Amino acid sequence: MPVRTSDATWKGTLREGSGVMKVGNGAYEGPYTWESRFAEGKGTNPEELIGAAHAGCYSMFLSALLTSAKFPPTSVHTTAKVHLGEGPTINKIELNTEAVVPGISTEKFDELAAQAKANCPVSKALAAVGEITLDAKLVK
Repeated sequence: MPVRTSDATWKGTLREGSGVMKVGNGAYEGPYTWESRFAEGKGTNPEELIGAAHAGCYSMFLSALLTSAKFPPTSVHTTAKVHLGEGPTINKIELNTEAVVPGISTEKFDELAAQAKANCPVSKALAAVGEITLDAKLVK
């Protein structure tokens, strides 16, 4: 399996400084600051990137489980809301998924959606997060 590399550079103090985060393959490069992380400033932050990684991993993992169960999905769309609390620490992630899956029962879909939440690699990596919730909807 490949090893993935990303990097970040920070210059200056915590409040007045700024940085750039880069995804290893060049698909994304963006600025981040204290304001973009702890307030509503321009730029991104590590929590948004964790959310994107979690949403992407979950969607792919659910698709794999559905396909293995003989219910290939038409689409799986997931959002991840990452809550940064005191500490600071990531204390909650809310996964919200909508999937179009022809021929599957709601019960089977719910079962596979829960399995994907428990077993996607990013969910496993984020095991220290206090709460990860899932709202999965089957769209017909």
